[in-house]
Amino acid sequence: RSSDLRILKLCEMSRKLETEEEKVLPFYASSLTRDEEGEVAAVVTEPANEAMASTAEEFGPLENFWKRYNKVLLDKLALDKERQTLLEENQQLRIVLKQYLDGISVNDEIMSKNNPLFVVN
Repeated sequence: RSSDLRILKLCEMSRKLETEEEKVLPFYASSLTRDEEGEVAAVVTEPANEAMASTAEEFGPLENFWKRYNKVLLDKLALDKERQTLLEENQQLRIVLKQYLDGISVNDEIMSKNNPLFVVN
C-alpha cells in the first residue's frame, strides 16, 4: 500500500517537471518504417498461446511507461555524447589558449622553448 502511494507521489512530482510538449504529446511517434509496421501488425494478429496472452495483458498498461523510459534513456545517451564532444572541444581550446599565452609571455621557461613570436636575426 505504501509503495502504491509512493508511486503516485512520484508520478505527480514528475508531471510537474514535464514540458508543455510532453504534457500534450507524451509519446514520441513511431520510428518504424511501413514495412516494419506491417510486420508488427502481422505478429500482433497471430493467435497467441495462453501464456503469452496472459503476459501481454498483464504488462500491457506498462507499454507507455516503457516508451517514456526508452525516450529518456535515448535522450540521456545523446546528452552524454554531446557532453563528451564538448569536453574534447574544451580540451583543444585550452591547448590553443595555452599556446597563445605562451607565445605572448616572456619568461625564462618560455624563452628556453620554441616561441613563434621570438625571432633571432
